[in-house]
Amino acid sequence: MGLFKPNVEKMEKNKDVNGLIKALKDKDVRAGAVVALGKIGKPAVEPLIQALKDKESSVRSGAAAALGGTGDARAVEPLIQALKDKDLTVHDAAYPALVRIGKPAVEPLIQALKDKGGGVRWEAAEALGEIGDARAVEPLIQALKDEMWDFQLRAIAKEALEKLKGKET
Repeated sequence: MGLFKPNVEKMEKNKDVNGLIKALKDKDVRAGAVVALGKIGKPAVEPLIQALKDKESSVRSGAAAALGGTGDARAVEPLIQALKDKDLTVHDAAYPALVRIGKPAVEPLIQALKDKGGGVRWEAAEALGEIGDARAVEPLIQALKDEMWDFQLRAIAKEALEKLKGKET
């Protein structure tokens, strides 16, 4: 990024969302920028959604992680799209972000169970198990019966259902 490292603390204090998004490109301060963006919350959501389209995977993965920290439901659909990213770091950041957002992600994740991409279905099933919302039970059972699901995906759906059963009170 240059000779000087970005001052993440100062940018967080000043709510410099754009500066923090640029800091996602710097491997030395990326993690701090992700946390700072998550703490800024709602004002950072729209710029972070745009950052999911950045050409650099480090920016996309950082944006996905930061969106999870905001807990904002506006991030759900863009994060589900990020599950389709060809770069695994982005894919791997989007899944836990959806889990952190929690209940607002349940219905879109249920819809993602029908995606043509096996990885998306797999992550959706896993996230639904982690979130633990009873609305996911029937769609996961139906997904087990879907001929589109391969053995590995069936195992993940079964594990998600077991997690859901364990969360029943």
